[in-house]
Amino acid sequence: MERLIGQLLTDRTQTDEIARPQHLLAAMRHGTLNGGKRLRPFLVQESASLFGGNAQAAARVGAALECLHSYSLIHDDLPAMDDDDLRRGLPTVHKAFDEATAILAGDSLLTLAFDIIAAPETDIADRAKVQLVLALSRAAGIGGMAGGQALDLAAETKAPDEEGVVLLQSMKTGALLRFACEAGPIMSEAPAEDRQRLRRFGEIIGSAFQIADDVLDVTSDAETMGKATGKDAGRGKATLVARHGLAWAEQRLDQLVQEAIALLQPYGQKAEMLIATARFVANRKN
Repeated sequence: MERLIGQLLTDRTQTDEIARPQHLLAAMRHGTLNGGKRLRPFLVQESASLFGGNAQAAARVGAALECLHSYSLIHDDLPAMDDDDLRRGLPTVHKAFDEATAILAGDSLLTLAFDIIAAPETDIADRAKVQLVLALSRAAGIGGMAGGQALDLAAETKAPDEEGVVLLQSMKTGALLRFACEAGPIMSEAPAEDRQRLRRFGEIIGSAFQIADDVLDVTSDAETMGKATGKDAGRGKATLVARHGLAWAEQRLDQLVQEAIALLQPYGQKAEMLIATARFVANRKN
C-alpha cells in the first residue's frame, strides 16, 4: 500500500502531463507517507476479497480512502482545530511546512481520492464507481466525518449527552471505517444484504476503534502513540470512557468483538481476517 500511494503521489497528475507544485506535493507526501496502520485500506481490500473482488482495484480504492483519511488528519491537526504538533512521531504538516500549505495539501488529497476511484486504471464497473463516489462523499462530508468534527469542536464548549457522544463518534471516526467495509461489496456488486452486513460490521469496527482510542488517550503516552495524549481530558471533551470508566470500556470492547464475530458467521473461514481485525482494533496499543 505504501508503494502504491507513493506512486500515486508523483509529480504528474493521474490523467495528464501537467507538473504539480513540488512544495505542495512534498507536503502531501509528508502527511500521507508517514507510517500508520493503513487500517482503512486493509479493510477495503479484505472486504473486497470476501466477495471475490478485483484485488488491484481494491488496492486503488483503499489508497484513495487513505488519501482522504490523511487529508482529514492534516486538517484536524491545524491550530484552528485540534492544534497538534506531532503526528505518527513526526511534525504535523503545518509545522513541517506552514498552515496555508497544510490546508492546500489536505484539499489536494481530498480531491485526489475521487480522481483515483474514477480513473480508468481502477478496473471496476462504472456503476460501482458511481456508488463508491456517492458513499465516500457521504462518509466524508457534513453527514459523516466533517460533520462529526464540527460536533466535536462544539462539544468543547457544551458537553453533549451520551446519545450526542455516540452520534459524534459514529460520524467523526466511524463513517470512514464503515465505508471501508462497505466498499468491498459495492465494488463486487454483491447483494444488498451483504452490503448491509458489511456496513454494520464497519459500524462495529468504528465504535471499537473510538473506544480503544479514548482508552489510549488516558492510559498511553506520546512516545507510544506518536501524538499527544491526555488532550481529551485537558480540553474537557466528553467521551464514553470518561463517562463510564476503563472497566466499562474493556467490557464494551469485548461485546463489540463478539458482535462482529456473530455478524460475519455466515461467511465462515473467508471472514477470519476481518474477525482478526476486529480483535486487533479492540486490543490495539497505539
